Amino acid sequence: MRPRQERWSLPDDTTFKCFIRREEAFDFGWHYHAEYELVLITEGSGTRYVGTTVEPYQPGNLMLLGPDLPHTFASEPYEGGMADAAVAQFRHDFLGPDFFALPQFRALAAMLERARRGLLFAAAPEPVREQLTGLPRLGDSATATVALLDVLSQLAQCTNAVPLTGPGYAPNPDHEARRRIDDVCQHLQRTHTRPVELASIAAIAHMAPTSFSRFFRRTMGRTLTDYVNQLRIETACRLLTATELPITAVGARSGYQNLSNFNRRFRCMKGMRPREYRAAHWPEAVHDHSA
Repeated sequence: MRPRQERWSLPDDTTFKCFIRREEAFDFGWHYHAEYELVLITEGSGTRYVGTTVEPYQPGNLMLLGPDLPHTFASEPYEGGMADAAVAQFRHDFLGPDFFALPQFRALAAMLERARRGLLFAAAPEPVREQLTGLPRLGDSATATVALLDVLSQLAQCTNAVPLTGPGYAPNPDHEARRRIDDVCQHLQRTHTRPVELASIAAIAHMAPTSFSRFFRRTMGRTLTDYVNQLRIETACRLLTATELPITAVGARSGYQNLSNFNRRFRCMKGMRPREYRAAHWPEAVHDHSA
């Protein structure tokens, strides 16, 4: 499957849209669209897929995603809670074709340019959070527009924004390259816990293995092995914090049949061993001494 290209429609009285997305859980729905997207996670946790990266998200995370950047958020249902996010979507010209070229908005224009690789504001200012969650409740579209511009202006002054995709990621690959990469990423999201063979993955992209390896690294900014390990380690993190499975079982269910290899990969990516990660994120968990 390819990522779904979302196309939007707008009411007659506004040039952007804002809404609250509230569900029992966010399903994996790999997609992209021509609009910038501000996403504030207000409840629930899960996994964020943006371009080349696969990382956990949690309440309070705020992300600014640029146009045509493939992304999705995925979570599991949990008792007593919901998956909840405040979302605003807008195009670069939603205030006019040359609005962000005005000198007083240089910082904001620079932030929008950096957002083409995605930006994470791990500690968004409280006023920004309140304004974003309140946008859908503002009945007057002019008031809502001014509020959104204020949010963007505040974020442009933040110094803690970090890019969501790796430095090698090509924000605008050509159509054919994106189609091939998206087909592969969708397949790996479903199958990464099973053995991954280069030849079979290359076949999905209709390429020879050697050519595909070079293509994947050039387009994604990392090797296929690195990407698969990222998927597996994030799966392991979910299992470590949501279950009491022994470390050996967590490794096996994440795609690692060798415990020492699992420990080594996990420590390389997370800076600690699986047992230490579980203890740090779930202090009351049953400690497994097999790792």
